[in-house]
Amino acid sequence: MGIAKLTNANGNVRERLMEAAYALFSVRGVFQVGIDTILEKSGCAKASLYNNFDSKEALALEFLEQREARWTRGWLEDEVRRRARTPRARLLAIFDAFDSWFQRKDFEGCAFINVLLESPSGSAVRRACAEHLANIRSIVCEWAREEGLAEPEKFAQVWHMLMKGSIVTA
Repeated sequence: MGIAKLTNANGNVRERLMEAAYALFSVRGVFQVGIDTILEKSGCAKASLYNNFDSKEALALEFLEQREARWTRGWLEDEVRRRARTPRARLLAIFDAFDSWFQRKDFEGCAFINVLLESPSGSAVRRACAEHLANIRSIVCEWAREEGLAEPEKFAQVWHMLMKGSIVTA
């Protein structure tokens, strides 16, 4: 079974490579996808990849940045704010948003958790995943602080563990 090529064959080469990597990395993880698979899906030549990205790691780091922008900032925060107006309600609405995400046919789990688990200790990709997870905790901490909780950092740490646990078990 071949890999479906991108329909945007006339698009910017960098965008086509990123779109292909995003689709593949989101589902399979960074280290389970080879360069040839990305090239096949994007319809680009290997030279194009290395003219646009220094390495597969650079491509993976950009994927993680886009994933945070599209998913965390672009979907999760918007979805939670759409569902809830108060800080307390937003904290609870995270799990309502997660439930709708878990029910989707294209649910692929958390790319950051998946990549974190598969990446070597000390790698830039692993650090980027850890930074993203810290960003999520800071959002939760901000809402906990707005709610007036006594220990918002501690709350955010525990709440975030519950969030990650729900994703892993979904």
